[in-house]
Amino acid sequence: MPFELPTFYQILDFIGTLAFAISGTRLAAAKHFDLFGAYVVGVTTAIGGGTMRDVLLGTQPFWMTNAFYLICSGIAVVWVVLFRRHLVRQDNTWFLFDTIGLALFTVVGIEKTLAFGLPMWCAVIMGAMTGAAGGILRDVLINEVPLIFRKEIYALACVLGGIVFAICHKLGLDHNITAIIAGSSVIIMRLLAVKYHLSLPKLKVEGTKEGE
Repeated sequence: MPFELPTFYQILDFIGTLAFAISGTRLAAAKHFDLFGAYVVGVTTAIGGGTMRDVLLGTQPFWMTNAFYLICSGIAVVWVVLFRRHLVRQDNTWFLFDTIGLALFTVVGIEKTLAFGLPMWCAVIMGAMTGAAGGILRDVLINEVPLIFRKEIYALACVLGGIVFAICHKLGLDHNITAIIAGSSVIIMRLLAVKYHLSLPKLKVEGTKEGE
Protein backbone atom coordinates (compact mmCIF):
# COMPACT_ATOMS: atom_id res chain seq x y z
CA MET A 1 0.00 0.00 0.00
CA PRO A 2 1.50 3.37 -0.98
CA PHE A 3 2.59 5.55 1.91
CA GLU A 4 1.14 9.06 2.09
CA LEU A 5 2.81 11.82 4.05
CA PRO A 6 0.55 14.16 6.03
CA THR A 7 -0.24 17.39 4.16
CA PHE A 8 2.23 19.48 6.19
CA TYR A 9 5.08 17.12 5.34
CA GLN A 10 4.03 16.99 1.70
CA ILE A 11 4.43 20.76 1.59
CA LEU A 12 7.90 20.46 3.14
CA ASP A 13 8.74 17.72 0.64
CA PHE A 14 7.69 19.83 -2.33
CA ILE A 15 9.58 22.91 -1.13
CA GLY A 16 12.66 20.79 -0.45
CA THR A 17 12.42 19.25 -3.91
CA LEU A 18 12.34 22.65 -5.60
CA ALA A 19 15.19 23.95 -3.44
CA PHE A 20 17.43 20.94 -4.15
CA ALA A 21 16.55 20.89 -7.84
CA ILE A 22 17.50 24.57 -8.17
CA SER A 23 20.78 24.03 -6.31
CA GLY A 24 21.69 21.09 -8.55
CA THR A 25 20.65 22.84 -11.77
CA ARG A 26 22.56 25.95 -10.75
CA LEU A 27 25.81 24.00 -10.33
CA ALA A 28 25.23 22.20 -13.64
CA ALA A 29 24.80 25.59 -15.31
CA ALA A 30 28.06 26.77 -13.76
CA LYS A 31 29.72 23.74 -15.39
CA HIS A 32 28.11 24.68 -18.76
CA PHE A 33 25.89 21.59 -19.01
CA ASP A 34 23.21 21.62 -21.69
CA LEU A 35 19.53 21.85 -20.71
CA PHE A 36 18.99 18.11 -20.50
CA GLY A 37 22.17 17.57 -18.54
CA ALA A 38 21.18 20.32 -16.12
CA TYR A 39 17.76 18.71 -15.72
CA VAL A 40 19.32 15.33 -14.95
CA VAL A 41 21.57 16.85 -12.31
CA GLY A 42 18.66 18.79 -10.82
CA VAL A 43 16.31 15.82 -10.62
CA THR A 44 19.05 13.58 -9.25
CA THR A 45 19.76 16.10 -6.50
CA ALA A 46 16.07 16.35 -5.69
CA ILE A 47 15.10 12.67 -5.60
CA GLY A 48 18.40 10.84 -5.01
CA GLY A 49 18.34 10.78 -1.21
CA GLY A 50 14.65 9.98 -0.98
CA THR A 51 14.99 7.17 -3.51
CA MET A 52 17.78 5.53 -1.49
CA ARG A 53 15.67 5.89 1.66
CA ASP A 54 12.60 4.29 0.06
CA VAL A 55 14.60 1.39 -1.35
CA LEU A 56 15.95 0.64 2.14
CA LEU A 57 12.44 0.95 3.57
CA GLY A 58 11.23 -1.58 1.03
CA THR A 59 8.64 0.73 -0.51
CA GLN A 60 8.09 2.16 -3.98
CA PRO A 61 10.19 5.30 -4.50
CA PHE A 62 8.04 8.35 -3.86
CA TRP A 63 8.50 10.00 -7.24
CA MET A 64 7.16 6.99 -9.15
CA THR A 65 3.60 7.71 -8.02
CA ASN A 66 3.69 11.50 -8.28
CA ALA A 67 4.98 13.28 -11.40
CA PHE A 68 5.27 16.52 -9.45
CA TYR A 69 8.87 15.78 -8.51
CA LEU A 70 9.95 15.48 -12.13
CA ILE A 71 7.91 18.52 -13.12
CA CYS A 72 9.40 20.46 -10.21
CA SER A 73 12.89 19.74 -11.51
CA GLY A 74 11.81 21.08 -14.90
CA ILE A 75 10.60 24.25 -13.18
CA ALA A 76 14.04 24.52 -11.57
CA VAL A 77 15.68 24.48 -15.02
CA VAL A 78 13.38 27.27 -16.20
CA TRP A 79 14.14 29.21 -13.00
CA VAL A 80 17.88 28.93 -13.54
CA VAL A 81 17.56 29.91 -17.22
CA LEU A 82 15.60 33.04 -16.27
CA PHE A 83 17.85 34.05 -13.38
CA ARG A 84 21.12 32.37 -14.38
CA ARG A 85 23.18 35.56 -14.28
CA HIS A 86 22.35 35.94 -10.62
CA LEU A 87 22.22 32.29 -9.50
CA VAL A 88 25.36 31.05 -11.22
CA ARG A 89 27.50 33.85 -9.84
CA GLN A 90 26.08 34.07 -6.35
CA ASP A 91 27.35 31.31 -4.09
CA ASN A 92 25.19 32.62 -1.24
CA THR A 93 22.04 31.97 -3.27
CA TRP A 94 23.10 28.39 -4.01
CA PHE A 95 23.99 27.88 -0.36
CA LEU A 96 20.54 29.11 0.73
CA PHE A 97 18.67 26.74 -1.59
CA ASP A 98 20.90 23.80 -0.68
CA THR A 99 20.52 24.43 3.05
CA ILE A 100 16.73 24.72 2.85
CA GLY A 101 16.53 21.47 0.90
CA LEU A 102 18.87 19.76 3.35
CA ALA A 103 16.74 20.76 6.34
CA LEU A 104 13.36 19.92 4.82
CA PHE A 105 14.43 16.56 3.42
CA THR A 106 15.98 15.56 6.73
CA VAL A 107 12.69 16.15 8.52
CA VAL A 108 10.65 14.35 5.86
CA GLY A 109 13.04 11.37 5.91
CA ILE A 110 12.77 11.03 9.69
CA GLU A 111 8.99 11.27 9.70
CA LYS A 112 8.55 8.74 6.91
CA THR A 113 10.90 6.26 8.58
CA LEU A 114 9.01 6.54 11.86
CA ALA A 115 5.76 5.96 10.00
CA PHE A 116 7.14 2.58 8.92
CA GLY A 117 7.52 1.60 12.57
CA LEU A 118 11.31 1.79 12.74
CA PRO A 119 13.12 3.07 15.85
CA MET A 120 14.19 6.68 16.26
CA TRP A 121 17.93 5.93 15.88
CA CYS A 122 17.21 4.43 12.47
CA ALA A 123 15.01 7.42 11.56
CA VAL A 124 17.88 9.80 12.34
CA ILE A 125 20.19 7.87 9.99
CA MET A 126 17.54 7.73 7.26
CA GLY A 127 16.84 11.44 7.69
CA ALA A 128 20.53 12.23 7.19
CA MET A 129 20.57 10.01 4.12
CA THR A 130 17.49 11.69 2.68
CA GLY A 131 19.05 15.10 3.18
CA ALA A 132 22.65 14.46 2.15
CA ALA A 133 22.65 11.65 -0.45
CA GLY A 134 21.15 13.76 -3.24
CA GLY A 135 23.96 16.28 -2.84
CA ILE A 136 26.54 13.49 -2.99
CA LEU A 137 25.12 12.19 -6.27
CA ARG A 138 24.95 15.75 -7.61
CA ASP A 139 28.63 16.36 -6.88
CA VAL A 140 29.62 13.06 -8.49
CA LEU A 141 27.70 13.97 -11.67
CA ILE A 142 29.39 17.37 -11.93
CA ASN A 143 32.81 15.84 -11.19
CA GLU A 144 33.33 17.50 -7.80
CA VAL A 145 34.48 15.97 -4.54
CA PRO A 146 31.20 15.47 -2.61
CA LEU A 147 30.61 18.24 -0.09
CA ILE A 148 30.14 15.65 2.65
CA PHE A 149 33.83 14.71 2.29
CA ARG A 150 35.10 18.28 2.35
CA LYS A 151 35.69 20.72 5.17
CA GLU A 152 32.14 21.98 5.71
CA ILE A 153 29.81 20.27 8.16
CA TYR A 154 27.03 18.86 5.97
CA ALA A 155 25.66 15.42 6.86
CA LEU A 156 26.50 16.08 10.51
CA ALA A 157 24.01 18.94 10.43
CA CYS A 158 21.35 16.42 9.37
CA VAL A 159 22.30 14.14 12.25
CA LEU A 160 22.05 17.06 14.66
CA GLY A 161 18.62 17.89 13.27
CA GLY A 162 17.60 14.28 13.79
CA ILE A 163 18.75 14.36 17.41
CA VAL A 164 16.78 17.57 17.98
CA PHE A 165 13.76 15.89 16.36
CA ALA A 166 14.16 12.90 18.70
CA ILE A 167 14.34 15.15 21.76
CA CYS A 168 11.24 17.11 20.74
CA HIS A 169 9.42 13.86 19.97
CA LYS A 170 10.38 12.48 23.38
CA LEU A 171 9.04 15.64 25.03
CA GLY A 172 5.71 15.11 23.28
CA LEU A 173 5.74 18.31 21.23
CA ASP A 174 3.34 18.73 18.31
CA HIS A 175 4.63 17.11 15.11
CA ASN A 176 4.55 20.34 13.13
CA ILE A 177 6.41 22.24 15.84
CA THR A 178 8.92 19.40 16.08
CA ALA A 179 9.50 19.57 12.33
CA ILE A 180 10.05 23.33 12.41
CA ILE A 181 12.49 23.14 15.33
CA ALA A 182 14.44 20.23 13.84
CA GLY A 183 14.61 21.80 10.38
CA SER A 184 15.69 25.12 11.86
CA SER A 185 18.48 23.39 13.78
CA VAL A 186 19.86 21.97 10.52
CA ILE A 187 19.82 25.41 8.92
CA ILE A 188 21.42 27.07 11.95
CA MET A 189 24.13 24.41 12.11
CA ARG A 190 24.99 24.90 8.45
CA LEU A 191 25.04 28.69 8.79
CA LEU A 192 27.31 28.54 11.83
CA ALA A 193 29.61 26.00 10.19
CA VAL A 194 30.13 28.18 7.13
CA LYS A 195 30.31 31.49 8.98
CA TYR A 196 32.85 30.30 11.55
CA HIS A 197 34.57 27.68 9.35
CA LEU A 198 33.59 24.84 11.66
CA SER A 199 34.68 21.36 10.62
CA LEU A 200 35.55 17.99 12.04
CA PRO A 201 39.22 17.15 12.63
CA LYS A 202 40.94 15.68 9.60
CA LEU A 203 42.05 12.07 9.69
CA LYS A 204 45.73 12.01 8.76
CA VAL A 205 48.27 9.24 8.71
CA GLU A 206 51.55 10.25 10.25
CA GLY A 207 54.21 10.91 7.63
CA THR A 208 51.80 11.88 4.85
CA LYS A 209 51.37 15.34 3.42
CA GLU A 210 48.20 17.34 2.73
CA GLY A 211 46.41 16.00 -0.34
CA GLU A 212 48.15 12.62 -0.35
